[in-house]
Amino acid sequence: MTRCLPLLATGLLIGLIGAGSPVSISAGEVASLPPVSRVEVVLAKEYRDQVAVLKEEFGQVGLSNVHFQFANWGKPPQNIGLGRDVPADKAREAIRLALKYNLGVSILLPERLFPPRFITIASSNYDDTVEYPIDQASLVKLQDPDLSTEAFHRLYRELTSIPLAPKGRNLGRPY
Repeated sequence: MTRCLPLLATGLLIGLIGAGSPVSISAGEVASLPPVSRVEVVLAKEYRDQVAVLKEEFGQVGLSNVHFQFANWGKPPQNIGLGRDVPADKAREAIRLALKYNLGVSILLPERLFPPRFITIASSNYDDTVEYPIDQASLVKLQDPDLSTEAFHRLYRELTSIPLAPKGRNLGRPY
């Protein structure tokens, strides 16, 4: 027992010292978080030599932490995925850029798959079990500049929560 006393005393001292400096995030630190933490984009290989221009265009609309990959063959999927805390104005810009550089958005990926302030454009990391087709009319609704962030995400969740019909070779049958 006497051997444990020094360890116990040291542990108590560390606990008392640490108790005086609680770890917390002040309002100023929260306000300094960027509205979008990361943007991942996959583009066709013809854009490979335009990275500087692409980064500048994305940066001009507030999407500065952008990472590009390029498909070696074929066209990347026309999908977009948005985290639940991406501001509506940034989400609309991401959709606009996806329409411009990926020639369309025909699939939404549900926000539950992503960190809160994350955007992905043309990701091939997801399969048809989480790919929600979007028609042109619904895409136009998402692009409405009058939608608040809350209204935007409510609509986005509605569009990505409808039951999906099984696709592929198994058509929902067990292996």
